[in-house]
Amino acid sequence: MVLGAAALLPGALDAGDARSGTLGSSGGSSGGSSGGGLADVRVFEDLPTTHVEDEVDYETSPPAGGEHDETWLDCGSYDRPVREENAVHSLEHGTVWITYDPDLGADDVAVLEAALPEFGILSPYEGLPAPVVVTVWERQLELDGADDPRLGLFVNEFGDGGTAPETGVGCPGGDVVYDAGTAI
Repeated sequence: MVLGAAALLPGALDAGDARSGTLGSSGGSSGGSSGGGLADVRVFEDLPTTHVEDEVDYETSPPAGGEHDETWLDCGSYDRPVREENAVHSLEHGTVWITYDPDLGADDVAVLEAALPEFGILSPYEGLPAPVVVTVWERQLELDGADDPRLGLFVNEFGDGGTAPETGVGCPGGDVVYDAGTAI
């Protein structure tokens, strides 16, 4: 089942340095475990954009780019896990992918749906390193929960698709592809 998407809440941004593997902070406090805006954004560089037919064994979970299926995933809110290879193709197009622990409560999922950008994907994801993880091509941030204010900061900074190889394509018109190997 695919649900609708809504607009994102605004926020401010701390400056950073992408060379170190995470973005640095200029010292502002915006909540979250880091206490400093986008200081904990993980940066991945030079990820391949190759289309493949097989499943991909990604180095990060959820993936922040890399080889992917030739068909992208349609925008929207999903109530079960989606196929990574299709979601990664959407990331290549500049999409924001918000993943959450399948045990997250319905009220928290509703908060994430309200924060989902128009060209975004929201889906549960088993085995996350945090309750919520927000990802764009080559950038990723682990969040403390649905109300973590860094979600808005991240989407305001990276939600325009500027890190993606095919900026401006987005996810409309993609397919709905669920992860067949997930038991939810």
